[in-house]
Amino acid sequence: MRHDEMIGKVQALAQLPDRGTAERAAHAVVSTLSERLPSGLARHVAAQLPPDMAAAMREAADASAAPDSGTAGERFGLTAFAGRVAVRAGTDEDTALREAAAVMEVLDAALAPELTERMAHALPADIRELLPVVRATQDIEG
Repeated sequence: MRHDEMIGKVQALAQLPDRGTAERAAHAVVSTLSERLPSGLARHVAAQLPPDMAAAMREAADASAAPDSGTAGERFGLTAFAGRVAVRAGTDEDTALREAAAVMEVLDAALAPELTERMAHALPADIRELLPVVRATQDIEG
């Protein structure tokens, strides 16, 4: 999926007022997601993203990789995730979560299904709920 297409979809799904806001939201989410994922997985995800989003994801993955192993992501839950996205996107935490769900839906469409599945398994349950596949599964089971 091309960058313009991804940003347009984020803008539409999150009902954002302009592309700049959608761009900030997308970069905030992929950077924060990258901090939470194991760095190798984050790099695999980045490889399937447009260049500027991939660069943001790789940068965050490199910065958060554990110095001793180089593979483990940081451990934090949904509250910290929302806080980090909010700071990066310049918004409040509720808006950050709404934007994160939109970005995750676009990522789900842009990434190979097996990669989305690996990403889901690497995330804690509370963050994983932002993924559309997980929400759909919960709707069926619930």
